[in-house]
Amino acid sequence: MDQRSELSEFLRSRRARLKPADVDLPDLGRHRRVPGLRREELAQLAGVSVAYYTRLEQGNGRNVSTEVLDAIARALRLSDTESAHLTHLASPKPKKKRAAASRPQRMRAELQQLIDAMDGVPAYVLGRRLDVLGSNRLARALFGDFNARPPEERNMARLVFLDPNSRDLYVDWECKATELVSTLRLCAGCYPDDPQLSALVGELSVKSEEFRTLWAAHTVQDKGHGVKRLQHPLVGAMTLSYETMQLPADHDQSLVTFHAEPGSASAETLRLLAAWGLDEAPIPGEA
Repeated sequence: MDQRSELSEFLRSRRARLKPADVDLPDLGRHRRVPGLRREELAQLAGVSVAYYTRLEQGNGRNVSTEVLDAIARALRLSDTESAHLTHLASPKPKKKRAAASRPQRMRAELQQLIDAMDGVPAYVLGRRLDVLGSNRLARALFGDFNARPPEERNMARLVFLDPNSRDLYVDWECKATELVSTLRLCAGCYPDDPQLSALVGELSVKSEEFRTLWAAHTVQDKGHGVKRLQHPLVGAMTLSYETMQLPADHDQSLVTFHAEPGSASAETLRLLAAWGLDEAPIPGEA
């Protein structure tokens, strides 16, 4: 991915979403020719020259100070995650990090042993491209047997956007889709030179109109916990809370776990699924 284009498009999209009233500026109404704030308005709010901000929005983010980036982030009303994304886009990537982007990711055997020991807790480990690097039996029973798929297809974004069964499994499919695209955007900011990530984004853009639309929105968020409503083909509806934990020893890998509220109907449904006794769990939606 072209880092300069990513920086330019991100700044344009964040500027376009702001109205003058959002930043206490007068609205010129019909005389306003562009959506959102003008460049000169944004530059004034950030305390930089129009020429300087224009160069930055054109993708020239070299030698931009942290103070200037912070000022622009404040002017654009960026969230903490968006501010971090802006910093990644505006910063040159060390050669060591560019080289790391192309190396395959593997999960440690000890980590697989850990999630296998999580009795009653669906768990899987994601890599930086949302690749499923490992999972336990209950996770495969809940979300489909990742191990039955070719390694290149064990990817959460690919499954959600290209597998029609995912629309039945995730009750709030649009929310899940948005979260995944936002995570991939963060990954692209950190690893713009990752050829496999570029290939994944290209494939999903060609095959899924929903992905193409969400990707163009440049939304970024880092949602580490929340609630998912599922409709499993074998055991029915359940509401599960999830936690996402970045692994300290493997910074580009995350452990994701799911659990139900104790004593709830969902807890009983999850227990039923765990006791089903299937050595190879079916892919949700398939017989």
